[in-house]
Amino acid sequence: MASSQISTSAQLRGATSFAQGNDAYRRQAYAEAAALYEAAIQDDPALRQAYFFLANCYDNLANVRNDDAARTGALTRAAHYYLIAADTLTASAAPEDAKLARLALEYLAGIYGPRKLNDPEKARATAERMIAFDPTNVGSYAALATSYENAGEYDAAERTLLLAKQVNPLDPIAYMQLAGFYNRQGQFEKTIATLEERASIEPANPEAFYMIATYFWDKAYRDFKLSNATKHELVVKGLESVERALQLKPDYVEALVYKSLLLRLQANLEPDPGRQQELLREANELRDRAQWLRQNKRRGSGADRDDAAMKGH
Repeated sequence: MASSQISTSAQLRGATSFAQGNDAYRRQAYAEAAALYEAAIQDDPALRQAYFFLANCYDNLANVRNDDAARTGALTRAAHYYLIAADTLTASAAPEDAKLARLALEYLAGIYGPRKLNDPEKARATAERMIAFDPTNVGSYAALATSYENAGEYDAAERTLLLAKQVNPLDPIAYMQLAGFYNRQGQFEKTIATLEERASIEPANPEAFYMIATYFWDKAYRDFKLSNATKHELVVKGLESVERALQLKPDYVEALVYKSLLLRLQANLEPDPGRQQELLREANELRDRAQWLRQNKRRGSGADRDDAAMKGH
């Protein structure tokens, strides 16, 4: 009877500390929240979600630690509790627990990355576990590919990203991850081919065509080894892609900006002064239209907030 009463009392204390920890977490008072989550777990180790939020507190605290030892200590604690969270939450059938379990593994893989604890073997093992947890999640394959790329195993990274595309061929993120990898490897033709493949599965999405245009501009603008003829060819292809985006969404501000940039680059390559001035005039008009649309959107957002505030009263 006495032990049962103590157990119930501990559970109540744990629930109270957990609720208080959630409040501190929402206020981004991570040190306070961590202490409360630790108290909650000490009273009731069955509070599965508390492990995740405790780990995330330490993860956030590591970002504000100036001392390397303190930062490493916070990251080590975060990794410890993310691992416990993944173990305990995976066993739960609750949808929210499954979501947090996936996030715990995702964040754990990030902690083992080169900018944090820099443990490639653990990063890879965590990414493999992520794939086993959800074989259709493209982000899990991307995490594994990143661990291979960081280790200089580029063939393995490419194979992993190709597998992600094969597993989930309708997920645009799979194509974007693969295109980004090819671009970092200096394989421009494969980059564009992958982006165009992505656009083929999203023919009504202006962002898919806009993204192709940005890569054409970047290549033509930054690669000084290219001849003017090759740069001109890239600019023309970029303009074709951005025009597709604007046909789908005429007020697409970012696409207007990049069309302006592409036209300026085209003007720089144009030997005819008259034609050059025409291109620059069009580029300026597009720039001005983009600025006007941005200002109108900001004003519209402000009006929407004012309307919402009035309705609240």
